[in-house]
Parts: sequence; structure tokens; C-alpha cells
Amino acid sequence: MSYPYQIKSIEQYHEDYKKSIEDPEGFWSKIAENFQWRKKWDTVLNWNFTEPKVEWFAGAKLNITENCIDRHLPSMANKPAIIWEPNNPEERTRTVTYARLHKRVCQFAQVLKNNGVKKGDRVCIYMGMVPELAYAVLGCARIGAIHSVIFGGFSAQSIADRLDDASVEYIITCDGAFRGGKDIPLKSIIDDALIGNKTVKRVIVYTRTRIPVSMIKGRDVWWEDEMLHAEDQLEHNGVIDFPAEIMDAEDPLFISYTSGRTGKPKGVVHSSAGYMLWTNYTFVNVFQYKPGDVFFCTADIGWITGHSYIVYGPLSAGGTSLMFEGIPTWPDAGRFWDIIDKYKVNILYTAPTAIRSLMSYGLDPLKGKDLSSLRVLGTVGEPINEEAWHWYDEHIGKKKCPIVDTWWQTETGGILISNLAGITPAKPGWATLPMPGVQPVLVDEQGAPSISPEGEALTKGNLCISLPWPGMLRTTWGDHERCRTNYFATYENLYFTGDGALKNEEGFYRITGRVDDVLNVSGHRIGTAEVENAINMHAGVVESAVVGYPHDVKGQGIYAYVIMSQKHGDDEQSKKDILQTVTRVIGAIAKPDKIQFVTGLPKTRSGKIMRRILRKIAEGEMQNLGDTTTLLDPGVVEEIKKGKL
Repeated sequence: MSYPYQIKSIEQYHEDYKKSIEDPEGFWSKIAENFQWRKKWDTVLNWNFTEPKVEWFAGAKLNITENCIDRHLPSMANKPAIIWEPNNPEERTRTVTYARLHKRVCQFAQVLKNNGVKKGDRVCIYMGMVPELAYAVLGCARIGAIHSVIFGGFSAQSIADRLDDASVEYIITCDGAFRGGKDIPLKSIIDDALIGNKTVKRVIVYTRTRIPVSMIKGRDVWWEDEMLHAEDQLEHNGVIDFPAEIMDAEDPLFISYTSGRTGKPKGVVHSSAGYMLWTNYTFVNVFQYKPGDVFFCTADIGWITGHSYIVYGPLSAGGTSLMFEGIPTWPDAGRFWDIIDKYKVNILYTAPTAIRSLMSYGLDPLKGKDLSSLRVLGTVGEPINEEAWHWYDEHIGKKKCPIVDTWWQTETGGILISNLAGITPAKPGWATLPMPGVQPVLVDEQGAPSISPEGEALTKGNLCISLPWPGMLRTTWGDHERCRTNYFATYENLYFTGDGALKNEEGFYRITGRVDDVLNVSGHRIGTAEVENAINMHAGVVESAVVGYPHDVKGQGIYAYVIMSQKHGDDEQSKKDILQTVTRVIGAIAKPDKIQFVTGLPKTRSGKIMRRILRKIAEGEMQNLGDTTTLLDPGVVEEIKKGKL
């Protein structure tokens, strides 16, 4: 499979970028010709950011699974679509070809139909990282049901809230899941979430861990039984097929929940055609994907990263996507490197949190691991600090692999700002240039364009986007006004990302963190990510998290939670060294007022640090910390509370 729209030079990037901004309809129309449509579009783009209303390829008809599977079958039926590495390295691995993927997705689409699922119904998927999770996602898309994948670490209450918000009628889950040394009782958690639920009609349960589960007559059915029945129904002269539901370009494809400022999760809705185009285009260009490459995204499909860069992006491009059930440090900290060696992985896409965690184990886990197959490295989820970037570059990429530092959000559907591997320049700690079609704007608090102070090369401001791009969110489920107020009401005619950024003379962007994570110390605005980056540059620091707390003199003080690589016994000296490092990197104004040494930070299982919890502890609020059951290690919160300064 070739990609006529793959950018091959810096000159082509600038040329394509110019076209995409000056004539977005012409630019994206040409790229859309490379996909399979049941009916072509009437108009390429209708939009206004006031309502807001965004439509791409209005009037077009398609099904995303035909683009992810069916169109590849004539030439790539026996090519690996998904390679699955189980949690236990001793367990048998699975390679799912495009032909096998087609069969299983068609079977599961029939299972859904047999159980009463129709186009537009919401289906909650709460599973471990097994190939069946991909079958479930694509099976929903094939019949036009709206999938909502919930990460397999959320609590029953969190699931219940999401079920209620989307009026979910169908659930797909596993008996349990393996994750590192833990067995997670998924079905049991679903049972708890369903106490008092009045909408869910059916729960389909896949067998993974063989943990005992309760199966309620009339509601719960086994995946395996349903799949066998579906196979009997569909098989015709040795061929299994399930005709894909014809979808409108703007029909919702899935709902992805993301935390909001109110604490109530927002159900971000993505549509079919624009999302498909965007995930494919960014996948092919950012990673410079070549047919036959093994692409390893270490995320969970429960998060947007997994949707876009394990399932839809790679598969729509006819790629090979490696799916991993476990965690990077089990059974030891060499697991990622074992996997890269075993499958000759060409592209690794992971989180800075994972990189920093693996750094703390030193270089021993890398010994004897052949990483020579790697061609491209990527980071996602948060800005990567320079020390981690250089470690990744030197020890994993052997200084031969370009690192793409990708910035995007659940709401954007795919990557918005990133260098293109080996094509556009990289700069440690900088996301660099916007993708074609993305027009960033930096504004001040009043919405006026930010201007760099006289004599300074850097412009600083709140990051907004002034033009729609195909992959952007369309609404928040059941509450369009929340979508408007969250993203489009802050600044007129702009999508507000909620992030702050710097822009240099080259037009490169550096994300400084959430604007609501910006500290105001003695009237000076300081980004928490900026302070963390400085602290993390200290040789003994593994990771840090910075929050503000009330300060009698400064208004807001800086409270730093710091994980050290090893104890030297002299905490006071270590604190002085860290303060000196911050002073050297940023200036004395950014020195933390308090440094608390901790052994861990409260993180979600996707690796996101829950600064909300840390902020409350720093402020002395020890009781109402919210739901901590979704954290990777809830016990770390108690330890931090006890050690509060």
C-alpha cells in the first residue's frame, strides 16, 4: 500500500501546510480520494465556532471498518494486522492477519445484532488489552453502534457514571484481566457498577483469566458461545461476511470520556469520516510509516491514544499494530526492550512517564537486547523533559532514530503539533511544527494575539486553534452547551486547548502545561511543567510534580513532590541542590518553597499524574480528595499525606 499524501521533505511540508491553510477544502478533498466511500461528499467543510458546528465531508457515506479492513483484503489478507503480546511472556502470542481480523469483526458484528444492538446504540467496552477488545471496537463500528471504551482500571462508580451519562444499553467485558502481577476482576467490577442500573440489557463476557464470575440469567452471556453461534449463522461456502452499515460522514463513531474541570467526566464525541482521515494522515506522516513496519504503541485502547494509534490509524493505513497486555516493568524493567527485540519493532510510541520510570532502573535491563530494528521513536501524553529525551535518544534510539514529540488531546482526535520523523527538525522538549490543516494561535488572557516582549525571541500565550481540522471533537455527549463553554466560549472564533505554549523564531511550539496548572508567584506566571522540567534535570531526580499552594507573601507558593533515584541520607543537601538546579535553569523566582520527597506519585493507570490530589494535600485539604480508587497505587496518597510539610 502506498501513501500518495506522505510528506517526503521539509520543502513539501511547507508547501502542503500552505495549501492546507489557504484552501483546506481543496487540500483535504484530494487526500480523501485515497479512501473508500459508498457515496462522495456534497461539501468538504461547513463550520462556525460560535455554535459550535463543524462538519467534514457532509453528505458522504462510508463505513470506517471497510477502510480499516475490507479494502486491504485483496492485496494484504495474510499480512499481520495485529500482533498481540500477552502479559505473561511465557504465554502463546497471537498474530491476527487482515483476513482473520475481517472474520472476527464480522462474527462479532453478528453477535451484537443477535443481542439487539442497533445503529446509534451506545455500547460500553470494559476489557483488558486482548485482541478481542479490537474486535469489539470494530464490530461496533461495523454495525453503526457508538462504542465507549472505558479503561480497565476505573472503579465501579466511575463506570456507573459513564453508563448513566451515555444511557448505555450494552456492555462488553472480560471475566478478568492480567496486568503485571495483578489479576483485575473486570466482570465483578461491572456487576457492582450495574447495581441500581435501569438501562443495561445485555453483558457479553469474554473468558480471559478464568476467575469465578456471577452470570445473571437473561442479562449475561458468554462471548465464546455467542461467537460460535454467529459463525454458524454467517458461514456461506466457507466465507464469513457481515455487510457493513452505511454511515453518514458525521455519524458519531465513539464517545471518549475525559476529566473535566467540574470533576464530572466529559463524553467527547468523534465522528466517522473526519476522524478516519485524521488518524490515518497523522499516523502515516508523523511516524513516516512504511508498509511492513511493526508499530508499537504502548497505550491502552481505553484511552484516545489507543483508539487512534493502535486501532484506527494503523489499520486504516494497512499497518501492523503491536498490542501489549502488560506493563513495562513486569516481570522486569526490560519488558519493552524484550518486545522490541522479539518482534523487530520499527516504531515505538510511548509516554514520557514510562521513559522516566525505565530510566530509574539504569542500563542493566537493556543489556543483551537488540534494538537495532528501531527506526522512529515517539512520545505522547505530556511534554517530555530534556533529560528523558536525551536518555531515550541515546540509549534506545542509539542517536539514529528521530524522536517525534507529539502534542494532542482526547478532543483533537489525533496529533496536532509534532515534528515529522526525519523530515522536519526535532528540538528536545519542543513539539515543534503544526500538522497541515492546524493553525495555532497564541493569545493573552483577553484573547488578543500574544506579542513577544521587545528583545525576546519567544512568544508566550494560551494555545488556541483558529481553523477546524478533520479529527476534532463534534460535541460532548448529551450536552452541546458544555462543549461550547469548555472549548469555544473563552475566546471568540477560536478552539481553546486549555494549554499554554511558547513559540520561537522558527515557528516551533513548546507546550508549557495546562493553563490552570500555571502558578502566579509574586505576579509572575510560571508553568508547572516548566518547573518540573527544571527539577527533573537534577541528576538524582527520577520524577517530580509541582502544584501551587496559598502563600502569605507571594500569593501562591510552589510545592514540589520529588522522587529521588536513591537516598543519600542528606535530604537538606538534596533540596539545596535541587533549588540550585531550578535557579540555574529558570531563575530564582521559580524555586520551590517546599520540596517533599516521596516514593511515588498518584497516577492514573495511563500514567497521568493527578495534580488535583497533590494540590489539595499541599493546601492542607486532607479529607475530600475525590475518588482515588482509579489510581495505579492508591496507597501512595496516604504516604504523601503523612509526609506533608
